[in-house]
Amino acid sequence: MLNRLTLCFLSILISATAVFPLSADDFKAEKDKTIEYVTVIGSKNKALEEAGSADYISSEDLEEFLFTDALRVLRKAPGIYVQEEEGFGLRPNIGIRGSGADRSSRIGLLEDGVLIAPAPYSAPSAYYFPTQQRMSAVEVLKGPSAIRVGARTVGGAINFVSTPIPDENQGEITALYGTDATNQLLARYGDKTGDLAYLVEFTNYGSDGFKSIPNITDNADGFDLQDYLAKFSYDLGGANGANNHFEIKLSKTEQDADSSYLGLTAEDFESNPYQRYAASEVDNIKSDHEQIQLNYVYTPASGAWQLGVSAYNNEFARNWYKLHTTSTAGLTAILEDPTNFATEFGWLNGTIDSPDDALQIRNNNRSYYARGVQAEFNTESYIGETAILWNAGLRLHTDEEDRFQDQDGYRMENGRLVLTTDGVPGSTTNRVSDAKANSIYLAADISLGTWRVKPGVRYESIDLVRRDYATTDPTRAAGPTRVRDNKINVLIPGVGVTYEVNDNLLLLAGAHKGFNPPGPGSSSEEEESNNYEFGFRYDNSNFLAEVIGFYNDYKNIVGSVTASTGGTGAIGDQFDGGEATVSGFEIDLERIYNLSNGLTLPIRFVHTWTTAFEFNNSFASGFDPWGDVIEGDEMPYIAEHQFQVSAGLEANKWSTQVQANYTGERRTVAGQDANNLLDNHFVVDLSADYNISNDIRIFSRIENLLDKKYVAAARPSGLRPGKSRALLVGVNYKF
Repeated sequence: MLNRLTLCFLSILISATAVFPLSADDFKAEKDKTIEYVTVIGSKNKALEEAGSADYISSEDLEEFLFTDALRVLRKAPGIYVQEEEGFGLRPNIGIRGSGADRSSRIGLLEDGVLIAPAPYSAPSAYYFPTQQRMSAVEVLKGPSAIRVGARTVGGAINFVSTPIPDENQGEITALYGTDATNQLLARYGDKTGDLAYLVEFTNYGSDGFKSIPNITDNADGFDLQDYLAKFSYDLGGANGANNHFEIKLSKTEQDADSSYLGLTAEDFESNPYQRYAASEVDNIKSDHEQIQLNYVYTPASGAWQLGVSAYNNEFARNWYKLHTTSTAGLTAILEDPTNFATEFGWLNGTIDSPDDALQIRNNNRSYYARGVQAEFNTESYIGETAILWNAGLRLHTDEEDRFQDQDGYRMENGRLVLTTDGVPGSTTNRVSDAKANSIYLAADISLGTWRVKPGVRYESIDLVRRDYATTDPTRAAGPTRVRDNKINVLIPGVGVTYEVNDNLLLLAGAHKGFNPPGPGSSSEEEESNNYEFGFRYDNSNFLAEVIGFYNDYKNIVGSVTASTGGTGAIGDQFDGGEATVSGFEIDLERIYNLSNGLTLPIRFVHTWTTAFEFNNSFASGFDPWGDVIEGDEMPYIAEHQFQVSAGLEANKWSTQVQANYTGERRTVAGQDANNLLDNHFVVDLSADYNISNDIRIFSRIENLLDKKYVAAARPSGLRPGKSRALLVGVNYKF
């Protein structure tokens, strides 16, 4: 049965196309009908015209700090919730409007308009994440505009836009070095000759890390990352001046990082938050991501339409070798009560020798693929003098996660790990999950004088299958021991409306269905919500103010057990949380002051005020961040207040920027009392740069200027810190 939002969409679409008059000269959407096949929004100006909440972080914004950590970049957008992990943004945890941040699995992640999570439908946890340094822009979609991307529309979507192919001969080299031997080399070069153009790019990024294992190593969390990219495009003329644009993108990213989930007890964190225990000595993740993306755009010589098609194949393999448990107690229990688990805690910190196999280290070996074809068609039609810009999309997608894991036994001896049992491959987890998803999308953009209406609807048909194989059958010759499948067909409607009060003030409102599919073989229902937003934008030459309220009314909120969240269930288990409410306000204020002697002073304030984030019913779950919930309990890892204040001073040849990020108290477990709270924290970053010439710029950056020591996360096992103070200096050369 169609819900109220679907009926709302259909009624608005029918009435808008049949009744309201419009002069074609006033149709704003005529300004640019070009399909942006790698972007969703396209520019800052287009973000301000969206009939819904959207943010565009431009290349100029990115150059202010040249951050390598995507989490620091995304704090520029309101409505974004981030949870730090290893301090460098290698595997970010991102949520939108309270969607849940764990492994960014609750939102749509894209690169150049294509879903980029390892397996977006069957295993969306983002153990791969686009390399921030090579991005030219970041787009954030919330509200009704998110249904264009799908299928995860509860929170929204983020699209990372890579460096475009240049129109002329040009190149760039950026080199950086700093605290803890943190280093970066980025080199790119491109050219266009006639109808052929290309870009090649290389990024090397690494660090010794800021943590140490006492008496073992000072470089306990170092990493190395290499990213290779090549793009080629060709424009082929057609009949009567039509254009056929072809582009191929090839990329490969390799990473080797000494990362661990093992945190600290509260007492040890207070003593030295940047230490790691001896039992995490061999924790390490290696990963390899490869992508092929083919884009085609046809532009006719005449006629108000255009067609774009993208075909993509993403393959990702990773092996995270890390401490999983002890033979007698779980890690979380030990770190929460090291007195009663004194022996096990001694094994962890290396002060007590252990028996053989006392420490179990899991070989989390997984491989993924995601491939498909998506198309987008834009056209324009008229009903009398009323012009309507239509946008239609199609996606045929398949993805898979293959878990083939084993577990090794170790003993602690004189503070070092010694291998005692080498597990047989596939003897711990042996299963394959896959998804097939077909979707279509249709939207209209209708201008009605000072009104603008943008209804849209998405249909998703998703088949999910999980095949479990015997852990004694590494070749899988005997076939699966159990097969579980689920099929979802869902209609996701939405509508956004704006009213132009005058040239500077725009009112907006929107409603859409929030949806997240369940996991393969899950017994949980899909996650559903009714989402609403309302607000205004005020924009003149030197001042921008945007205030948008949002209200997400969950019909069923779902929690998923992962290694990064913990829980009593098996990895992949899901729990229905029933009804819940997340609401609040997104505030973005920007002002530019023109001072004397050519100086400018830009100031910006970005605030996410979450007024409600609570469960509306009681239930029990094996999902660790929830546990046993009582109606009215607040959700974990959501701060009531988080904001960023930034200011700069810019001259002709130099500039300096400072930004301060505040994150309020957050719960580690659902509740209403004063227990299980992480303290608020305030982190300040500073940057400065100087143009030696038109081609050469030197820059510096201090992250965590005040060297604030704070708890970034308390899950899955113990307390883990945010990144310590780091000074970095570099040079950028353009030619």
